[in-house]
Amino acid sequence: MNAPLSTATPVLPPELIDRLKKAVGESRVHLDQDTLKTWGKDWTKHFEPNPSVVVFPANTEEVQAVVQLANEYNIAITPSGGRTGLSAGAVAANGEIVVSLDRMNKVLDFLPADRMVRIQAGMVTEALQQFAEEQGLYYPVDFASAGSSQIGGNIGTNAGGIKVIKYGMTRQWVLGMTVVTGKGDILRLNKGMIKNATGYDLRHLLIGSEGTLGIVCEVDIKLERQPQDLRVLVLGVPEFSAVMHILQAFQSRLDLTAFEFFNELAIQKVINHTGIPRPFEQACPFYVLLEFEGRFEAIVDDAMQTFEHCVEQGWVVDGVMSQNQTQAATLWRLREDISETIAPFTPYKNDISVLITRVPAFIADIDAIVSQYYPDFEICWFGHIGDGNLHLNILKPANLTKDEFFEKCKVVNTHVFETVQKYDGSISAEHGVGMTKKDYLHYTRDEVEIGYLREIKKVFDPNGIMNPGKIF
Repeated sequence: MNAPLSTATPVLPPELIDRLKKAVGESRVHLDQDTLKTWGKDWTKHFEPNPSVVVFPANTEEVQAVVQLANEYNIAITPSGGRTGLSAGAVAANGEIVVSLDRMNKVLDFLPADRMVRIQAGMVTEALQQFAEEQGLYYPVDFASAGSSQIGGNIGTNAGGIKVIKYGMTRQWVLGMTVVTGKGDILRLNKGMIKNATGYDLRHLLIGSEGTLGIVCEVDIKLERQPQDLRVLVLGVPEFSAVMHILQAFQSRLDLTAFEFFNELAIQKVINHTGIPRPFEQACPFYVLLEFEGRFEAIVDDAMQTFEHCVEQGWVVDGVMSQNQTQAATLWRLREDISETIAPFTPYKNDISVLITRVPAFIADIDAIVSQYYPDFEICWFGHIGDGNLHLNILKPANLTKDEFFEKCKVVNTHVFETVQKYDGSISAEHGVGMTKKDYLHYTRDEVEIGYLREIKKVFDPNGIMNPGKIF
């Protein structure tokens, strides 16, 4: 395990604690161990949390006051959202001030003609989805942690999820934002406009920056019309190379809203954990889950004809289509419950991506590496195959401690990321770099580009207080 610099909780100057209480309210500054431990970590298990204090501001001005104090006292800040991250981007391991956005969860304005809602960045993703639904609209960025992740955190990692093939990443839905920079300035970026050709669009620097440039406080979010009559197909696939043929066949006739895949081990774990029945009797090495809007009978007919074509070609062994929303939700659980199901096995996760065209060759190379180094480990594959994003999960054997297991996994990381580099891919498709991936950043970004990134950070955060130790 990567130990913190000190096992004791750092002690801040008493006058700083007093000034923090004046800035956000006395009851909103917490020093107790339970709060420090809970708000100082995310879903990763590589680092121990060790913050000095947790503060809970209620608005942009209070965030600004905290950032200004952090600059004055030269104390680092770790922004904290829903803490569902998987790269230790929200872990405060070295005495930081944790700035939690939990209280900043309100809808500030709704503009129906613009299909836009202005919210505070601490709003939970699912709450935004529910608000959109109440307005007869739709927020399409969706993933398993939607019930606890926050919009600010989604922006920090440019989160994607299960609908990217149709709707794109978080970036596509952010029309504007208000941010407190590492300098303590408030920037109001783009102001919700779709068309604004007035120089550099700084909001796109903040999206994906993992809290290293500033703290996103308010966001202008674009909404979409609600999808209608969603149908879900789960298909059994005999070999991985067939997955791409299936994708091409269905995309040539349908507008897909999702195209996911998972292997037999993943479905076994879900079935054993949840009791959900198999979608069909025969077990297959791989499975594809695809979703589309069946608004008209002709569209559903096209889907069935495409399914029959895939069976005739030998790409599909068997399949099932949802007939109602309850069945669709159950089929989705086969994919969406994987992360929760394998969590007790302390999975070592890699979140990688390449161009869709290169996926078959890429996954064959990765499979060979994993089989060579981990012949006795269980490997759980799943991912958003429709956008080239693969999740490689190595499950911890019962006879190894967590530290022993992670050390073994790190040995092969170099080979995995060399393969990512070979195919011009990314070492982190949607989870961010944080602390777990920063040593491998050069496999995706060359040294010249990293130099530019470092210089950008200096402009926004000259004193280096904003989430230090992340990305670089």
